[in-house]
Amino acid sequence: MNFFLETLQLLVLSIYYNLEAFLMLFIPSRKKSIAGETILITGAGSGLGRLMALAFTSMDVTLVLWDINVDGLKETARLVKEKGTSQVYTYTCDCGNRTEVYTVADQVKREVGDVTILINNAGIVTGRKFLDAPDNLIEKSVEVNTMAHFWTYKAFLPAMIANNHGHLVSIASSAGLIGVNGLADYCSSKFGAVGFAESVALEMHATGKEGVKTTIVCPFFINTGMFDGCSTKWPTFLPILEPNYVVKKIVSAILTDQVYLYLPQSLYLIIFLKNILPTKLGVLLGDYIGAFNFMDSFKGHGKKD
Repeated sequence: MNFFLETLQLLVLSIYYNLEAFLMLFIPSRKKSIAGETILITGAGSGLGRLMALAFTSMDVTLVLWDINVDGLKETARLVKEKGTSQVYTYTCDCGNRTEVYTVADQVKREVGDVTILINNAGIVTGRKFLDAPDNLIEKSVEVNTMAHFWTYKAFLPAMIANNHGHLVSIASSAGLIGVNGLADYCSSKFGAVGFAESVALEMHATGKEGVKTTIVCPFFINTGMFDGCSTKWPTFLPILEPNYVVKKIVSAILTDQVYLYLPQSLYLIIFLKNILPTKLGVLLGDYIGAFNFMDSFKGHGKKD
């Protein structure tokens, strides 16, 4: 294809895709059925992972739940069995440990079969200024929040590619889109998770594997306990999110093959402004919305050395 035809195609498709995006603001996206799918959720022993597992129970799926917290996993499985008819399998796994991920993944493939929807949800936060964070916790943040995604993809993506069918879901963070004072290691790990998910999605597109979908979730602070103590200066504009609301949005995004999910919606505006404003003005705006003080009263689940 020559330059003229490529340029013409770009212009025509640009108009078409913009019109499509505009119409989708008013027309609800059609939801797909996930009946019969096998869904693996990491970090399923509590918080969002548990709530997502419960949300899928009525959809005739097989649930594979991973967590390092044995008691939490058992409780999630008990709640799933009480609420729905989905089959549920639990596996203890430290997602930041590559060898352990591969070992447990092989066990899942033998005992359950191929995973068709992979939800990388497990995450940790140190909540400390960069120079105050112990090296081992910085390493652990990267291992769990970023590298775990590499290992789970390596384990389960080949089958998805072979069947040209699957869905990769990255529960990242708004801290993976914009830096936050007091979250240097966490932001770095989440930036990595977002970049990795985007790159693999492009690999699927470039190789014609359009049946392998990707959803990247970037929420603001969620009221799960992970960011206890964190505050927001303008709660109407940038609220602390309720877990059930976030899970409802995540499930909807998966069912409609939504590629990006930012929560709350004000994040779309914030990220847009970040990319077009002069740096000094962007810093001034961040100060105005309280971004430099989000972590001042951080407690979390309890800091560990």
